[in-house]
Amino acid sequence: MKNRLSDLLDHIGESCKAEIAPNARHYKEVSVGRLAQEMGYPELSEPFKNAYAVVPLKVPSAGMKVRIDGRTFVNYRRHASGIAIPGYVARATGRRYENFIPNDSMILNYC
Repeated sequence: MKNRLSDLLDHIGESCKAEIAPNARHYKEVSVGRLAQEMGYPELSEPFKNAYAVVPLKVPSAGMKVRIDGRTFVNYRRHASGIAIPGYVARATGRRYENFIPNDSMILNYC
């Protein structure tokens, strides 16, 4: 399970690589559980159905935006690709990650 979860997180980072700016205020979310299902990892879809990876965006996307308090991201960890993941997802991989330090307020972009 640890290897598959690491592969899934690496996939998110690689597929969003062109959009990522690690310290950006604007971000989008990627559902870890839904992506696990799409990638053929059904054993990961249920335990992580409510987990979302935060992808900090270089450029805000068109569409609706919502301001979110940065304190929402307490216990998030930064993946090597620049995305942020909840602490329990990071622990499940067995890897060590640095803390994610969000801005005081973040802006969720619905893409």
